[in-house]
Amino acid sequence: MMTAPTEIHEGGCTCGHIRYKLTSEPLIVHCCHCHWCQRQTGSAFVVNALYEATHVALLQGQVSEVTMPSPSGNGQKISRCPKCQVAVWSNYYIQGIKEGIRFIRVGSLDHPADLPPDVHIFTKSKLPWVILPPDDLAVDVFYDYETTWTAEHLERRKALLAAASKEPFEHQIS
Repeated sequence: MMTAPTEIHEGGCTCGHIRYKLTSEPLIVHCCHCHWCQRQTGSAFVVNALYEATHVALLQGQVSEVTMPSPSGNGQKISRCPKCQVAVWSNYYIQGIKEGIRFIRVGSLDHPADLPPDVHIFTKSKLPWVILPPDDLAVDVFYDYETTWTAEHLERRKALLAAASKEPFEHQIS
């Protein structure tokens, strides 16, 4: 199950300083139930739509970036509004992709209901009172790309990995 192609989406922060536009369909939409996401968002889970950074256009304002720890040790860079501090996206340093992919916080979209999760991940740490829809794809930790992503989205991921491999990895947590 993958998110169906949709029209262009826009979103932003609470105070209106940040506005952005998404110019493609997402690679996939995750609902992550891991303890890290719970703590960093102050919620039971986070819903992220994964987009190539080239398909995320900042229309207004400038984001403030903060690097936070992550389970991999490589960290994640969270982009927030410098005024209201709402997180609009993150860059996780997964599999060398670095800056090439943004994890858009679906809750910051103007119409977040348009991008429901394709998969629930890290459900082994899901809070017991969160009840998942019975037909939703859910995995204990993480899924297999080859069986979860569409062929088109796998090709887009392959291009991101190829581009990332051409640049040295220099990110460190300070």
